[in-house]
Amino acid sequence: MAVERSESREDYLESILMLKAEKGVVRSIDIAEHFDYSRPSISRAMSILRTAGLITMDNNGFIELTEEGMKEASAVYSRHKVLIRFLEKLGVNTDVAEEDACRIEHVLSEESMDRIREFVGEE
Repeated sequence: MAVERSESREDYLESILMLKAEKGVVRSIDIAEHFDYSRPSISRAMSILRTAGLITMDNNGFIELTEEGMKEASAVYSRHKVLIRFLEKLGVNTDVAEEDACRIEHVLSEESMDRIREFVGEE
């Protein structure tokens, strides 16, 4: 899966951030397992992210977010968490809220996100 689309790029960056927090280190295989994608697909995606200056990869294959990559990943993850809380406040089951937040986080305008943040009490 290529990273040309903004949604894919955001998903990869967010997954690197979450996997790093969970495991301490991130390799391409971790991302492949997380998404259930092939290793060649992930390798290509990581190459695109590296070329864009969003990640670095050392000789051992460990992936780190650059400052710009961390900024983008953190913003997406923040949107994700706020949307989960919003959906749960509406009575949506946590598992469904998680899945829906993954889809919604990429398409909402900043204006809508700002109102949702206010609604859930995170300004």
